Amino acid sequence: MAVILITGGARSGKSARAEALARSFPDQPPIYIATAEALDAEMEARIAGHRARRGPGWIEREVPLDLVRALIASDGGGARLVDCLTLWLSNLMHAERDWQREVSELAAALPRLESPVIFVTNEVGLGIVPDNALARSYRDAAGIMNQTIADVADKVEFVVAGLPMKLK
Repeated sequence: MAVILITGGARSGKSARAEALARSFPDQPPIYIATAEALDAEMEARIAGHRARRGPGWIEREVPLDLVRALIASDGGGARLVDCLTLWLSNLMHAERDWQREVSELAAALPRLESPVIFVTNEVGLGIVPDNALARSYRDAAGIMNQTIADVADKVEFVVAGLPMKLK
């Protein structure tokens, strides 16, 4: 089993890289686990764009919150692509769930899974310090989450301008 973390900035090419990796695992169709919710027209268009780029041949699951359960339920199938962890984190924080516990549970579950898992996440802490407490809290939480998952991942890549750089 492989755990791969793909990180980078917005529109860096992370998702396309992760999709190519998910398709590279043989035997079964890849499973796309989407954490985004189409709460407005702009997000609906983004989701449609991702679907169009991926094309047919994917099994799709919409999982805004219960990520560990979805990974366990889909284990033994094709490679799973989770896009993305930072939206999942935002969903957890918005739902006032204990994100630290859920991230720890995710990290603990990964070594027990059989099928590959590829995560997409954003590096949100590369810019200026946010001007409000909520944004700073989210930025800090995302950094902690990314470090936690990177620690248990077999491979970590940072994508810039569509080019992956191997970190681990």
